[in-house]
Amino acid sequence: MNRHTNQNWIALFLMALLFLASAAICRAEGFSFGGTEGKSGTCLSCHADPAAVGGKMLIDPARYTRTTHAKIGCPSCHDSMPATHPQGGVPARAECAECHSEIAQQYGSSIHAGKTRCAGCHNPHKVKSPEEISGQEINTMCSNCHDVFKMTATHGQWLPQADLHIRMLPCITCHTGAKSYYISMYIVKGQNGSRFGKQEMASYDELKGLAGGAEIVTLVDKNHDNYISIQELRNFNNDPAHKNLHLQGMMTPETVTHNFEILDNRRNCSFCHTSGSTVMQTSYLTFPGRDGTYQRVAVEKGAILDALYGTPDFYLMGSTKNQNLNRIGLAIICGGLIMPVGHGFLRFLTRKNRERKEHES
Repeated sequence: MNRHTNQNWIALFLMALLFLASAAICRAEGFSFGGTEGKSGTCLSCHADPAAVGGKMLIDPARYTRTTHAKIGCPSCHDSMPATHPQGGVPARAECAECHSEIAQQYGSSIHAGKTRCAGCHNPHKVKSPEEISGQEINTMCSNCHDVFKMTATHGQWLPQADLHIRMLPCITCHTGAKSYYISMYIVKGQNGSRFGKQEMASYDELKGLAGGAEIVTLVDKNHDNYISIQELRNFNNDPAHKNLHLQGMMTPETVTHNFEILDNRRNCSFCHTSGSTVMQTSYLTFPGRDGTYQRVAVEKGAILDALYGTPDFYLMGSTKNQNLNRIGLAIICGGLIMPVGHGFLRFLTRKNRERKEHES
């Protein structure tokens, strides 16, 4: 009996070890590499010092520390250090595909393949997660190669108000095969305090000052529940203290892909401009952070479609289309056509009688 009991305990012990090992593997697959402490300190002792290095070799430790790359540390990508470094030798650099193989495969089959390497768009020492970057920053990244004026002219050959569309959409919304989207709203301001003309993002310092030093989100989220209702949006828009600010929305992919392509269905206006679009149901208010990243806060479902101007400066033509009004309009048009069409049709049927009477007379 005792021997069986011991065997049971050993079996339980082995099962526990197996469970812990499985958990460790799962964490590895989830890119949980722990903290950043002690993993890049030696390198940053020079590469974070402007007096020691400059140009592309200078790394902002505040931005680098926020990256997942900081959690694996510099030696993970630069594992071979020449004996002559730093005087002359340059450390080896790992290929991004060694860790990001799925993305590399997507990118390799896209129209961007061979145009630039990963670092052409993503600085590995500053890279952010998709949730932490604004749509405007994404477009700025694209404009490093794609001149905005040329792109506006090219799109303008078939796209009405091309400049407006390009400003209101991250390029990846139309040029990747993302399947789900949401509306990300940003607080913007006009130049010289005007609500009209060119708009630009309100900075962290400006919004922080307006919030009186409190968290920026409190400008809108007055009850501090980390959720923004339609009423809170209305209050923000109607507050005289915010008269120079307003909200600007961008339709953004929920899941970012790297299969860049030109999609024919994006030329179909109804892809976005359709009644009751599911895209319009989900939205976030996105605020700038002190460290250059953005944090988003969920907004009440359907706020973008709010007829009472919860988001007065965002309007997607067609999204609020009412089918009943369409039917009433169609009935008015049909009613207006009945008289002239009916009159003409009767005259056509009676033309011979009228011709005979005219001849007899």
